[in-house]
Amino acid sequence: MIINSLMATLHHIFAFAVTATLVYEFVAFRKNLTVEEARRILHVDSAYGISAGLLIVVGLLRVFFFEKGSAFYLNSNMYWIKMALFIIVGLLSIYPTVRFLKWRTALKENKAPEITDDEFKRIRLFVHLELTGIVLILLVAPMMARGIGA
Repeated sequence: MIINSLMATLHHIFAFAVTATLVYEFVAFRKNLTVEEARRILHVDSAYGISAGLLIVVGLLRVFFFEKGSAFYLNSNMYWIKMALFIIVGLLSIYPTVRFLKWRTALKENKAPEITDDEFKRIRLFVHLELTGIVLILLVAPMMARGIGA
């Protein structure tokens, strides 16, 4: 019983970390970043990816080895909606991450990244869509946990 609680706690910590890092990116990203701001966004984006990876690992452990058992989750429509949303958020995160990684060349030379208007709008849109996906996951998760849509 205690191990189930610990796994749930880890799951929530990583989910909050994913959300917090994404919110940081949304708030901190702007067209004219300083070198330090760009480095910080790059580091936070790395933390976002690591947190998402750990969230997947802990989530799968919970499904297959803890909690209610895999049959509960795998037979739940809400579980599959939640997984689809998580995959969509993950796919949406690729574009901003690739763009952020391209900043490394300029940052190594201690130069701020040059962000075009189009690139700024596109990255902002993708991060906004990711946050929307997170909100939808937060709406679906309690329904899944309560067996709605099973």
